[in-house]
Amino acid sequence: MSSSPVYFVLDLTIPDGKLPEIETLVRTMIDGTTREKGALAYEWFLSADHRRCRLLETYANASAVQAHLDSAVVQQLVPKLLQLAKLERFEVYGSPDAPAAKALQGVGATIYPLWKGLQRVAA
Repeated sequence: MSSSPVYFVLDLTIPDGKLPEIETLVRTMIDGTTREKGALAYEWFLSADHRRCRLLETYANASAVQAHLDSAVVQQLVPKLLQLAKLERFEVYGSPDAPAAKALQGVGATIYPLWKGLQRVAA
């Protein structure tokens, strides 16, 4: 199992009138993800016209990815989010384990394993 970080990049389109409902749901999702061991970042960005948002997620390793996929955030709240907003892009950077990769690809994620690079750990 990989001990390298795994990153998610998701783009969603927000239909007219759905932003308040999505905003409430996102706050609950952030609260839940904050409590997950190995969840390093879970950041939502909103376009100026409030029609598109991007979610950037960082997990410490493949085990943290699996914990997130098993969490109430993914199991209960993500389906609600996908009823409100349209998933336009879902990319995973790094190496989730095989069961997680299968689950992620099952919802449309494209996985990009690390090819080459340098990672520095903050002191």
